[in-house]
Order: sequence, then structure tokens, then C-alpha cells
Amino acid sequence: MDRDWTKLLRSHGMQVTAQRLAILRVVAAIPHCTADDVAEVVRKELGTISRQAVYDALNLLVEKRLLRRIQPAGSAALYEDRVGDNHHHVICKSCGRAEDVDCALGSAPCLIAASDSGYQIEEAEVIYWGMCPNCRPKRKSTRPKTFQAAASRTSKKYKAGN
Repeated sequence: MDRDWTKLLRSHGMQVTAQRLAILRVVAAIPHCTADDVAEVVRKELGTISRQAVYDALNLLVEKRLLRRIQPAGSAALYEDRVGDNHHHVICKSCGRAEDVDCALGSAPCLIAASDSGYQIEEAEVIYWGMCPNCRPKRKSTRPKTFQAAASRTSKKYKAGN
């Protein structure tokens, strides 16, 4: 989907920079990527960008709700541009591949806390862990691994898409 990233940034009161535009394009092209994935691809596009600049831009884009950060236990944060709905994720315990899972009930929050703790619940996030179709036949371990394999895969997927 082609988006007018410049208009989107301006509509959220943000300055339009080459770095922010590149980061938005990368996250849209490679959903569920890490900050390191983003930095690697943006460096190829722009020539140079510091790791800190990538993290700062990602944090601001998440704060402005233009991107969503998913933080699976024991793993690097993942970023996606699917915002504004209440969906969840499934992650492969072997290769780290992440996919969206639509909420069973559709409205936020789609889960109700079992006890009344006094909190006003605004959002529920579920991460399902399992084995993706590519990893199921060669399953060796059920422990989560780092997302290095996923980072390599996402970088290749981005190159193939451009």
C-alpha cells in the first residue's frame, strides 16, 4: 500500500525528515522487524544513520502512534505499522518469525481481566508462542532463540520487495 508518509507525519505534528520517512517505509515493508533490522536497511538507503537516531525515531513514532512496538519476553522489541486496532501476535520459538493474529472479539480490549484491580483496562496484548510451518518438521528445541535468523530473513524480504 502506498502511503503519503509526509502527510502522515505532518498530520501528527511531526517534522518531516529523510530518516523518519525511511524508517516508516522500512517498517511498512518489513512488519515485525527489530530496530537493528531498521537501521541496517535505512543505512543502505540513506548512507548513514546512527543506532541512537533509529531508536529515537522509533520511540517518537511509537509515542505518536504511527508505529506499534511489540515486546516479546526474552526478545528484542519488534515494530510494525499496523496501529489502531487490537490485534495480537504469534511468534515461532525456533526462527523468531512473527505474524499478526486478529482479536477474537474485535474491540479493544478483547480480553477482560479476571479480577477487578481498579485499573481501567484500555488494551490487551497476547503473544502466542509456537512453531511456524517452516520450522515444525525440523523442530529441535522449544526454548525461544534470538531473532538473528529472523533479522536475516526480514532483510532479505525487504530487498526482494524493492
